[in-house]
Amino acid sequence: MPQPRERTTIEVAAERAVLAALRLPGSVYDKTDPFGELRALAEQAGAQIVGELTQNLPKPVSATYIGSGKVAELKALCETLGASTIIFDHDLSPKQIANIEKETEKKVIDRSELILDIFASRATTREAQLQVELAQVEYTLPRLRAMWSHLERIVGVGGIGGIGTRGPGEQQLEIDRRLAQSKRLDLVRELEMIQARKRREVKARKAEHFTVGLVGYTNAGKSTLFNTMTAGGAYADNRLFATLMTRTREWDLGGGLAVMLSDTVGFVRDLPHNLIASFKATLDEAVHADVLLIVLDVADPAAEMQYNAVKGTLDELLAEAQKEAARDGESYTPPKRIVLLNKADRLKDNSELLIWQQKIPDAIPLCALPSPPGTPPERLPMGQGELIAQIRDHAQGQVEELEISLPFKQAKAIHLIETQGQVVDRTYDGDSVTFRVKIGRRQVEQLRAGGARIKVAGEVEREPEGWRAR
Repeated sequence: MPQPRERTTIEVAAERAVLAALRLPGSVYDKTDPFGELRALAEQAGAQIVGELTQNLPKPVSATYIGSGKVAELKALCETLGASTIIFDHDLSPKQIANIEKETEKKVIDRSELILDIFASRATTREAQLQVELAQVEYTLPRLRAMWSHLERIVGVGGIGGIGTRGPGEQQLEIDRRLAQSKRLDLVRELEMIQARKRREVKARKAEHFTVGLVGYTNAGKSTLFNTMTAGGAYADNRLFATLMTRTREWDLGGGLAVMLSDTVGFVRDLPHNLIASFKATLDEAVHADVLLIVLDVADPAAEMQYNAVKGTLDELLAEAQKEAARDGESYTPPKRIVLLNKADRLKDNSELLIWQQKIPDAIPLCALPSPPGTPPERLPMGQGELIAQIRDHAQGQVEELEISLPFKQAKAIHLIETQGQVVDRTYDGDSVTFRVKIGRRQVEQLRAGGARIKVAGEVEREPEGWRAR
């Protein structure tokens, strides 16, 4: 008598796999390479792709997602190619997974499971590991019945397990559920402590610095741009989800002006919602930035699909941030968005770039690759000089010429004026110094946030003793 088969793992490393998809009316995927992204995801997880199967239907079949005839065809294809795993380009219900596995006698992985498996292999920090583990537990909990077939009683009446095990016993499924719930609570508690600290760090950084966030589809070139603009040392590789943690470094814009630049986890089409929820604190760097740089790989044939996926996910995150701020009685200003048409230098025809510039008029064509140290702004790779100029304009705000007087003991304010303003003249009087300086509105507000109050023409007097402006 054959032993019950247990679906105890979702790992696909070194397994021969067949990809499957149901194309519905209005399905979003790359028409030039329908399985391109799923193939890349599966290969990143370590699977060997040996076959593909597609079906077109007006709506999914409730029991098996694809039609019964296609399920039989899928089984035959797996047997012919020696495949042990089937990977679907969709999220399947627990019942659908169980039914397909029963009919094909192969392990079935859906899109969310595959992404979770990749994230698990990439997580290196404690926070990332907790986030992935929580997402896996939340994904698995409602699917336990379908994932396990050994629902027999552990101990029956009169069992020999000792005190506490006599009686009707307990099903393995019930134990699994209880352990999973307990594990979930432990993960939530530990993750909340880490993320609460991180949220405080994000707020403190935003209060002291102008912040810029990098977002975009996975493998769009965010980490490459981050390394080019900073001494960040972020891991950059030509693979999906190379970055799972947020890295923040100072970006020197020249002339004494610097901002904080953050590299974030990449988005992907149909990113599992429980994964977005788990990585919420990581993405706080993006939703609370002053400016968001949306990095788009325009050399990718699926660029338009990727842009729409990023824009949709970003809209959801910003809307949620707006709701949370309103709930907490706080104000929230969505960040300014700048689209970067990365890898524009790789386009074969300039007409492709013109099409994108018509779609997004303010977008900046860009090459994110680094240049030799000391390269003058006019000789930087495509778009980098314009990007730096735009960020500088946003970081400074409107430049005004002010006369500011302050005591020598205000060393921090003096340093800010000297390094981030253009000093036209300075005069000394006893224990104070008076600057005539061209300085940005944001730097003025930064001075005020540090305790300085400056009177600007047209504003209500807010000048304390020791300060004057005209």
